[in-house]
Amino acid sequence: MIKKNMHFDVPAADVIKSRHSVRTYTSEALSEEIKTKLTSYAKDIKGPFTSKIRLELIDDADIAAKAGGKLGTYGVIKGARAYIAGVMEKGEHSEEQLGYCLERLVLFATSLGLGTCWLGGTFKKSEFAKLVNPSENELIPIVTPVGYGGSRRSIVESLMRAGVGSDRRKPWSELFFNQGFDKPLKRSEAGRYEQALELLRLAPSASNKQPWRILRDGSTYHFYLKAAKGYSSAFGFNIQKIDMGIAMCHFETAALESEIQGNWEVRPQGFYPATEDVEYIVSWIGK
Repeated sequence: MIKKNMHFDVPAADVIKSRHSVRTYTSEALSEEIKTKLTSYAKDIKGPFTSKIRLELIDDADIAAKAGGKLGTYGVIKGARAYIAGVMEKGEHSEEQLGYCLERLVLFATSLGLGTCWLGGTFKKSEFAKLVNPSENELIPIVTPVGYGGSRRSIVESLMRAGVGSDRRKPWSELFFNQGFDKPLKRSEAGRYEQALELLRLAPSASNKQPWRILRDGSTYHFYLKAAKGYSSAFGFNIQKIDMGIAMCHFETAALESEIQGNWEVRPQGFYPATEDVEYIVSWIGK
């Protein structure tokens, strides 16, 4: 059963499974109808936190008028004629909010047959800033091209996919736990949350680090960040907290499609067991 609030024409599980990074695009421009759908959907996205973010569609007319006809991505992206820029105000949980909201838009774009690719450190922020005009309290941590994927991958794209392990994901035993980080959660124990956890497992992350660790306590699922040492601070913002927002989006999207209701809460951290190398982020309270 497809949930109306997702606005997908196909099951969300199929959308998540089909989403992949596209770095080579055809020359076909987005139609006005598609651009309207993307901008309208972006405005309706409500994140789980109060942090202010905005998702700005940049089309080829904007690029021609304000950026000299091209935007720098250090050769990673080929042929893209439109981008979505994720802009966030600095503040608590702003990275998670941006990750959640932009992934919702990425999945919607995927459902329309469009390709995307999360870019954190491989774009020229000064050039994108000319198009989205960030305030003094705003950052542009992430952008994604959006368009129609080419049939052949560029050499750069093929090397990047091999380098970051885009087609590999960690097993359940390394990601999901049951009432303690010393007790891996088996798929057979997940019950009605099996699909939500599996589609979370397939979520994209920077360099495929997959930093999320999920601890189940009954119908509550606590989300923790297992940070790669020295990685998150290299970008001037915590890119792995953006990854946590992406994971939250996948989990909630799949849960709702499975007719599981719940809500997000940030709970007092001291009540939950942790190890020295994980940071508590948020909890899903199942109903």
